[in-house]
Amino acid sequence: MEERKPGRVLIGEEELERRTAELAREITRDYEGLDLVMVGVLKGAFVFLADLARRVELPLEIDFVAVSSYGSDTESSGVVRILKDLDLDIAGKHVLLVEDIVDTGLTLKYLVGLLKERGPASVEICALLNKPEARKVDLEVKYSGFEVPPLFVVGYGLDHAERFRQLPYVGVLDEMEGSGRES
Repeated sequence: MEERKPGRVLIGEEELERRTAELAREITRDYEGLDLVMVGVLKGAFVFLADLARRVELPLEIDFVAVSSYGSDTESSGVVRILKDLDLDIAGKHVLLVEDIVDTGLTLKYLVGLLKERGPASVEICALLNKPEARKVDLEVKYSGFEVPPLFVVGYGLDHAERFRQLPYVGVLDEMEGSGRES
């Protein structure tokens, strides 16, 4: 059986760099003087979070959560499992949840609720990719890198069966156009 591979480039390296820098300037402006914790959702957000955090010109803390809602398939299993919880105490701090892609919003809605139970000053979402037309729940994405069509995308941290995260661009996985992913 032939392995699936990335097809066309949807968002190139230069576009990713430019938009990440713009988001970092917005975050720097909005969180000036506040106690900021950036929380990356593993594994997909690690590349975006690293690039974004290096450009935010504020003192900040970084932590990670890992959740599972896929397995190795392209559709959500419908069950969110916490695989890695926060190490930091976020009580009284401003939390920016950094995600690779927001599709249905189910996973992020669950995470936002979980984090709010811990008494932060605020919880907002920053997503590299946003698919608002796929949303199944009401969820505000305060910082959105790019709106994308309902395609299955890989690269820049996003994967298919743990492959393609290392690509320096966002590409459409061949034979997967029209498929979604859930966050």
